[in-house]
Parts: sequence; structure tokens; C-alpha cells
Amino acid sequence: MIEPFDDTYFMKKALQEAEAAFEKGEVPVGAVIVIDNKIIARGHNLTETLTDVTAHAEMQAVTAAANFLGGKYLKKCALYVTLEPCQMCAGALYWSQISNIVYGARDEERGCINLNTKLHPKTTIKGGVMAEEASELMKRFFIEKRNLN
Repeated sequence: MIEPFDDTYFMKKALQEAEAAFEKGEVPVGAVIVIDNKIIARGHNLTETLTDVTAHAEMQAVTAAANFLGGKYLKKCALYVTLEPCQMCAGALYWSQISNIVYGARDEERGCINLNTKLHPKTTIKGGVMAEEASELMKRFFIEKRNLN
């Protein structure tokens, strides 16, 4: 039997995706989707690159996971994302019926928890995994962005 990785392992992979977004000048949010202890999808923000407001990390990862699985439902999957999902992403996650959402940093203004966005009844959500690292990356991005303008 394969020993399961802990949440930190997969959040580190999501943080690598966030770093990739940072390098592209995108808001540094990264996501991975896992099933049976295996990463099946990765994504990071691409809203600037694709000029698409829906190109959030979670949306990229959900699409990739659905393509990998050959279906729209992500039952038995876990999403690891560096920032609490927004309402749009939470809506997509609801419809995907994803089993678990694990996020790093809270989004006090736009996050789905503060806005009481409904998740699928069978979805569990856990926050605060590597929150400091995720917050620090976000702060560094916006400090650099302000200094360039």
C-alpha cells in the first residue's frame, strides 16, 4: 500500500505553480489536483496571458483534471490551491463535485468563505496549509508590481 503524502507535500507543488505565475507577471496563485496520491492536473493564473478573467489557477486545474479523467466530475479528487478560492472558482468546484479543497492563504475580500459561497455538500474544505509561504509570495508580487509603476 502506498503511504499518502501529507497536505504540505501537495501544497508545495501548488506553490511551484504560483511561482510560475509570478514569473509570467500573473497574480501568483497555483493549484494542483490529486487523486489516489497522484497529481493529475496543475494550473496557475493566466488571466493576463490569455486576456481571460476566468483563467484562474483553479479553473485551469479543473479543466485539466476533467480532461485527464475523461469526465466533468472530480469525485475522490483533492484540490490544493495557494489562495482561498473566489466565488467564481467555488462555483466551478461545486459543479465538479470535487471531494476536498485545501487552500493556503485566506482571501479576506474575495474568498468564498467570507462570501458564504456554497460548496457541494460532500466537499470538505481545509485552510491555512502553508499560509505564510502563500501570503509572502502574494505580498512580494504586489510590492514588486507597485515599485514598477
